[in-house]
Amino acid sequence: MAELRQLVVVLGDQLDLDASAFDGFDPAQDAVWMAEVAEESTHIVSSQPRTALFLAAMRHFALELQQAGRPVHYMHLDDAGNRGSLAAQLQADLLRLRPQRLVMTAPGEWRVLKALQAVAQAAGLPLEVREDRHFFCTVREFAAHARQRRALRMEFFYREQRQRHRVLMEGAQGDQPAGGRWNFDAENRESFGPQGPGFLPPPRWFEPDEVTREVIARVRTRFADHPGRLDAFAWPVTRAQALEALQAFIDERLPQFGRWQDAIWPGEPWLYHAQISASLNLKLLNPREVVAAAEAAWRAGRAPLASVEGFIRQVLGWREYVRGIYWTRMPGYAELNALDAQQDLPAWYWNGDTEMACLRDAITQTLNHGYAHHIQRLMVTGLYALLLGVRPQQVHAWYLGVYVDAVEWVELPNTLGMSQYADGGLMASKPYAATGKYLQRMGPQCQGCRFDPAQRVGARACPFTTLYWDFLLRHETTLAGNARMALQVKNLARLGEADRAAIRDRSAAIRRGEVGAVHAM
Repeated sequence: MAELRQLVVVLGDQLDLDASAFDGFDPAQDAVWMAEVAEESTHIVSSQPRTALFLAAMRHFALELQQAGRPVHYMHLDDAGNRGSLAAQLQADLLRLRPQRLVMTAPGEWRVLKALQAVAQAAGLPLEVREDRHFFCTVREFAAHARQRRALRMEFFYREQRQRHRVLMEGAQGDQPAGGRWNFDAENRESFGPQGPGFLPPPRWFEPDEVTREVIARVRTRFADHPGRLDAFAWPVTRAQALEALQAFIDERLPQFGRWQDAIWPGEPWLYHAQISASLNLKLLNPREVVAAAEAAWRAGRAPLASVEGFIRQVLGWREYVRGIYWTRMPGYAELNALDAQQDLPAWYWNGDTEMACLRDAITQTLNHGYAHHIQRLMVTGLYALLLGVRPQQVHAWYLGVYVDAVEWVELPNTLGMSQYADGGLMASKPYAATGKYLQRMGPQCQGCRFDPAQRVGARACPFTTLYWDFLLRHETTLAGNARMALQVKNLARLGEADRAAIRDRSAAIRRGEVGAVHAM
């Protein structure tokens, strides 16, 4: 075998033929290394849809690499000699392949980066970690932005990115936001009302081919005890499919996306959402082409500015922002717990067996498809965990495990910071705390629920509402110093001692599992 100059390490969320790791690649003296290992599905409990998506996309990408003439050393999950972890597998393969050096694009998880760096060091091999140019903003650029601000806020970062990349900008100098405003959030908060969403464009799904069917069969047997279902698996697993899904969203759902992006409707998981976050996070799509397609639709008059701006803010704003937070704050960020939350995650988060209609719908949908839109994540499953006082690291493990688009760099800050306020306000200026009345406004799920969001105590009191008041009581001193929570905290003055005691008693019963689980009477 000819001497191997460099081995290019490609991870399951780096499926981009133009990634920086391939710069200068010479098929005559370089090769690609990819490995399916059980640890990536077991270090947290990865759902069957999530694992299947990663493995199917990896196998298709390996085929694309081979078709492009790039030699690939690929270890399948059930191959003889599979060592079970990325670090152990790479260590074993280095002894066999004997490359002169290792090259990779920066990974999406601190744990993986440190493990592979340790392998290279132990082998005495140089490891070049190259910039991930998939993103609009580098980690160094985000760090420079952060140093210039007394307090980090996504809105200001987002405006800088709009100006820098000339996205949705107008004016003679191209320095004014389109429509005269940076943010159209006020137009993007409608609920469907009692009539419901009406006709919805069907999502663009893809029938599993032979490669994907083989993966589904392996996941069902190898991870039979993991949560989730694969009956309806039809996610894009190639770049061609991802591009088709993107175009379908731009043509069919983007025009109504903004208006209904916060709305919830039972039994309708997709609504007007894009469903391309998994393709973006696997690198099957580039965010630049996604943003450009959305902006082009507005400039061509095919989608209103409010919808386009709301969508672009999620890609160019939040997605880039949370990555900057992750890489400038790790590894300590993962252990933050500003509210000292210590409750265990309810067991029914893994099966949906709860009497609360909104949570049952969101969790069942999540387990069936590996998907829920951002309001279901933030203001249903996330809100309940926040109010209950679940240890944020357990919430993080659940989100990382159940959603097909979950890669730690994007999931962790959204969960610990945005959803659970575990970072004390770095990501969000206030906890996203609300009663069941919020959910009642955003969809009809309360109509089919035995709990009443207007009641805070009593047998029919909505656990969201009870726990909301308990949350304020438990954190009154801390929250009183937050200007955006001042009004909510002041409402506690209306509660007498008997009311407070009743709230605490019912909250304790909820935490003991006596309220909310399907076995509760």
